Amino acid sequence: MVLKESDSELSRGDAAPAFELTGTDSEIYTPDSFTDNKALLLVFTCNHCPYAQAKFDFLNELSDEFDDAAVVGINPNANPEYPDDDFEHMVELVEEGTIDYDAYLYDETQDVAREYGAVCTPDPFLFAREGDEWKLAYHGRLDDALNPDDEPTEFYAREAIESVLAGEKVTHDDLPSRGCSIKWVDE
Repeated sequence: MVLKESDSELSRGDAAPAFELTGTDSEIYTPDSFTDNKALLLVFTCNHCPYAQAKFDFLNELSDEFDDAAVVGINPNANPEYPDDDFEHMVELVEEGTIDYDAYLYDETQDVAREYGAVCTPDPFLFAREGDEWKLAYHGRLDDALNPDDEPTEFYAREAIESVLAGEKVTHDDLPSRGCSIKWVDE
């Protein structure tokens, strides 16, 4: 495990880069698959990382809590050296209810993670629907628990989603998320 902090070059107000990814339900998803929502939380995550695992329940809660916000996991760890992160294990986690987001997608080529500038798991990007585009409203930590065993006291993603749904700007800073490095195939 290599600890990393996110450092995406996407800035607030930037449009969400396009993608077409397969979900654990075998459907193909794009950012436009979630246009019935006012907010879209894309979280680059995986199955095996203890930092990502520590956020499964919180992301499930967010998915249940907000009707107008989609919570979508994207697993970029398509690296044969990490078999616990393969598509079959993603499907198992969804089927057993460990992951209960609006969608859990597989970034098999790792191109989407590169396009977004994701470097760690979890690495969250919150987008607000503006006209016919998703615009970045917040990129940063889900909460203030920096280690898997820490108990959070501040819930940045929840507050950011609430701001977006209220039509307000997210007021807190984009603090770099922290987690295991993405397991790039070519590194």
